[in-house]
Amino acid sequence: MATFIMRQLDEIRNLVGEDFRAYQGQFRAMIKTPVPLLSIVLQYLVSRKGKQVRPLFVLLSAAVSGGITARSHRAATLIELLHTATLLHDDVVDDSYQRRGGFTINALWKNKVSVLAGDYLLSRGLLLSLDNDDCHLLKIASQATQQMSEGELLQIERARKLDMDEPAYLEIIRKKTASLIAACCAIGAASAGAPEHNIEKMRLVGEKIGMAFQIKDDLLDYEKTNALGKPTAADLKEKKITLPMIYTLNQADSKTKKRIIRTIKRHNNNPEKIRELIEIVRNNGGMEYAVRKMEKLKDEAKELLGDFPPSAELQALKKLVDFTIERKK
Repeated sequence: MATFIMRQLDEIRNLVGEDFRAYQGQFRAMIKTPVPLLSIVLQYLVSRKGKQVRPLFVLLSAAVSGGITARSHRAATLIELLHTATLLHDDVVDDSYQRRGGFTINALWKNKVSVLAGDYLLSRGLLLSLDNDDCHLLKIASQATQQMSEGELLQIERARKLDMDEPAYLEIIRKKTASLIAACCAIGAASAGAPEHNIEKMRLVGEKIGMAFQIKDDLLDYEKTNALGKPTAADLKEKKITLPMIYTLNQADSKTKKRIIRTIKRHNNNPEKIRELIEIVRNNGGMEYAVRKMEKLKDEAKELLGDFPPSAELQALKKLVDFTIERKK
């Protein structure tokens, strides 16, 4: 199944292969630097690039909104520079030492280098837009950056209080995760010269995709195990209450609810206690509820895409929407 899903992603990428390669070339050009240490760090980053789904959203959104242009290549580059910078900063904030099965920049070169490398990537994105008079594109990306920061801070505040409810959770993931994918779709449409109402429609498509994407991440967190078969449950260890747990808390009796909160507060690093929490979530329908919410958001995004003229690129964009919730990691 995982191989089939990745093959689908390759097919989607091949549909815009020439434009995707143009974006990749521009991205590599933008991270060139005469500073030896920074050059080594950035080359390591490039060697560990992930699926690069976000640039694909940019290019396909441009394709269905009027056509991919040179501005679309710059928009995809801007988004990937921004996304990579936020990952570097997130790894510092979260004290993460591994990403995609390899060491993070802060694990290898310490926090200062990771933060400064992230700052460098952000500045390169700003200059790329300003040098090409892409102010409209830069505004879309900047608004996403603002919302991402707000979402992260809202999550930190709620985690301290352990008082997360569904409306607060949805607002957090809308800002923290969905805002960037919303920006991908909006900036793609804007780069193709689409009218404002179509740019807004594509932004809404991306927002729904991004929220479904985050719910999928939260579901995967309940399924991950370490080499010993014990649950990793990074969110619960960090006292982050996500949708499966929110639903469970709403369904549980007062005794079970108190037990859950006490475990998260006091025993969040105990693998056996965490395993018990995961079983409670499963037995109370928390996973199924989150899946239904995710599927609903996916369907709403695809319904909005139905307003665009049929094309191979539109079909590919719909398949990319499916990929966000069918992925296994």
